[in-house]
Amino acid sequence: MQLVPQIITTHQRILVGKKLQMSLANYKISELWRSFMPQKREVKNRLNNDLISLTVYDSNYFMAFDPEKNFIKWAAVEVTSMDEVPSELDIMVIPEGMYAVFNYKGLASDHSFFQYLLGSWLPASEYVLDARPHFEVLGEKYSNTAPDSEEEIWIPIKSKHN
Repeated sequence: MQLVPQIITTHQRILVGKKLQMSLANYKISELWRSFMPQKREVKNRLNNDLISLTVYDSNYFMAFDPEKNFIKWAAVEVTSMDEVPSELDIMVIPEGMYAVFNYKGLASDHSFFQYLLGSWLPASEYVLDARPHFEVLGEKYSNTAPDSEEEIWIPIKSKHN
């Protein structure tokens, strides 16, 4: 696997959605999306039709693999303002910062990409992970069960030399 990311410094982004604590051993992603999707159309000020799958990891999450370690997963959409947010939904502000953006094509259930990213690409790059949210942009070419599904994977990074 040889994917080369774009390095992008993004502005602050505002998301509206639902969040749920989970782990790889207790992965509740279907439950989260089933809970959010009926309420998605109630969100005002949407930037576009893309869905955002976002993950917030503790600072020590990647120190040692542990499938029981918890993280917060979000199902969300990006909005232009925090006005008129339905009361049953939450707001997440992604701070501005540098990201490695990969255009991934393949099954969403294929985790070999993340093994490549963390085990090969990142250690060989001039970057390290930054303590900001990781997210995927699920656009019109995304289908969670199709082998030709496409998504953008945004990994927060910072220079190794800072």
